[in-house]
Amino acid sequence: MPRYDSSLQSQNPISQAQNSVESAHKAVTQAQSHPTEQTVEQAHNSIEHAETALAQAADGEYQEPLQRARESLEQDKQALQQAEQDQQR
Repeated sequence: MPRYDSSLQSQNPISQAQNSVESAHKAVTQAQSHPTEQTVEQAHNSIEHAETALAQAADGEYQEPLQRARESLEQDKQALQQAEQDQQR
């Protein structure tokens, strides 16, 4: 008999994408408050991961939450660019 994960959220690509976007947001916030090479790099990695998760969930039927997540991620990308500029000053 197959063993099923009791957490439906862990099996849902939309939830995974939303969680990845939230993690990216936290990483960007960290880079904004402490703009070091390491925190900026971590934020870039988190954004890449979130973009991959969003792409994997794109074929799903619930596009509205994914669109909101994409918009949130885009705002975080812009915020990270600003943090990088601040770091260079």
